[in-house]
Amino acid sequence: MISQSGLRALVCAALVPLGAMSFARAEGTYEIPAGAHFNQDKLAKVTEFFKNEVATGKIAGANVLIKQHGKPVYHEVFGVQDAVSKAPITDKTIFRLFSMSKAITSVVAVKLIEEGTIKLDDPVSKYIPSFANVKVGVEKKAEDGTKSLELVPPNRPMTVHDLMTHTSGVTYGFYGDSLVRKAYREANIYAGDFDLAEFAERIAKLPLHNQPGALWQYGHSTDILARVMEVAAGKPLIEIEREKLLDPLGMVDTGFFVTDPEKQKLLAQPVPNDSDFRVGRINDPTVVKKIQFASGGMVTTMADYERFTQMLLNGGSLDGKTILKPETFKLMATDQIGPKSGVDRDYFYFPGDGFGFGLGLAVRTDPGNAKPPPPGDLGELKWDGASGCYFVIDPKQDMFFVLLEQTPTERQRVQRTLKQLVYEAMEN
Repeated sequence: MISQSGLRALVCAALVPLGAMSFARAEGTYEIPAGAHFNQDKLAKVTEFFKNEVATGKIAGANVLIKQHGKPVYHEVFGVQDAVSKAPITDKTIFRLFSMSKAITSVVAVKLIEEGTIKLDDPVSKYIPSFANVKVGVEKKAEDGTKSLELVPPNRPMTVHDLMTHTSGVTYGFYGDSLVRKAYREANIYAGDFDLAEFAERIAKLPLHNQPGALWQYGHSTDILARVMEVAAGKPLIEIEREKLLDPLGMVDTGFFVTDPEKQKLLAQPVPNDSDFRVGRINDPTVVKKIQFASGGMVTTMADYERFTQMLLNGGSLDGKTILKPETFKLMATDQIGPKSGVDRDYFYFPGDGFGFGLGLAVRTDPGNAKPPPPGDLGELKWDGASGCYFVIDPKQDMFFVLLEQTPTERQRVQRTLKQLVYEAMEN
């Protein structure tokens, strides 16, 4: 049975704006009536944009796919895999996904929930006992302005649901300046060659950024979730993912490492002056390590990720194979952190304006604060990664698009522009 303890109310309002883009162009691109089709002449603006990005040296290259009603309506590749080889990008070019790895891990976790292997309300300490002793770091400010960290017990145990909704209190150390994030940086948690079991122990020794269930807090929750999955299933993460998702969907080039010398030649690289992904660690899939970072360590191709995204648009199935039952997929795609959930949002609420969060995916729940609203439809699912990779699923229009690129500094601007151009090309 699927645990219903994670369901929350649907309407929410995010605090963080999408960025300093011109919303005057967004007129008419929010909640377009169902049944819209694409104007190919308008889609040419997508081509113009990416050709200019490559020509001006902002990105090395990109692969862009838009599918509607199960058929491609736009599919173009731009630029090169890397500046050294000059090899053109293809659907077999391999991209580092960074945080889009989380979507894959989350689908597999929901599959384990569906099968009863784990439950949303399971305490994390059931699988990783050291989390029974974890403390919450509370900042205290003295009269002279100095800050200190007081460690207090959690109000309740951290659960699988907390991990899947990024409300566990587990964070990252490479953004923000809170004392807990500083503790993450000082703990040197990426040192040496370690597996998920050891990594979970390292995290358990650090304070939580907030009480479980109190704040949407981006971090290593998905890696702790992956360790829970390993313990519950009795297998390494990659074996679970292959069995439950990758092999059934035929995602043959998706994984954590690229060891084949011929496939290593297919790895996309950013332009040389944009190679720092700023995630606190080096992400080189050609160097095999014990750790399989479920939160950001996977690689894929367009040929593979297209199948994954189409499965999500279909509500959990593809080519006659059911990955998730309809009711399981609905649970995953339902906002879990709305106003009645008790979950707060701060400056680092990365789903963004107008979005809630389901079990591993951002969910569009309202127009947002900008006037007129940014493009898209209610029920939209999305996520992206530090490398620039990005996907949007629009069930209302039976459409999705995927962007694969490697550009940490340009990614937000490129993603916003692509989404704007996609929705401007839609007509009824």
